[in-house]
Amino acid sequence: MLATLARAAHKPFYVVAPSSTFDLATRTGRQIAVEERNGEEVRAFAGCRAAPAPTVVFNPAFDVTPARLITGFITDRGILTSPFRQSIARLLARA
Repeated sequence: MLATLARAAHKPFYVVAPSSTFDLATRTGRQIAVEERNGEEVRAFAGCRAAPAPTVVFNPAFDVTPARLITGFITDRGILTSPFRQSIARLLARA
């Protein structure tokens, strides 16, 4: 959502992540497995029920930002810019 808003406002969008999170074996964001968290985290919070217990919810632990919306990655080892596959490969090649 934030990346989409940044694009609409003509502002850059950077992802901050440790270099250990990059995996060259994962070719696209569609291959990233998104953990789905317990639906009860959405149905109830702070002791209050927000939805009936049997309500089906989708509760991902995170989302995957489309690469076309990302200006760059800020990592513990430098800033990566497009083309990301090459800049990530160079980063990971440096020991």
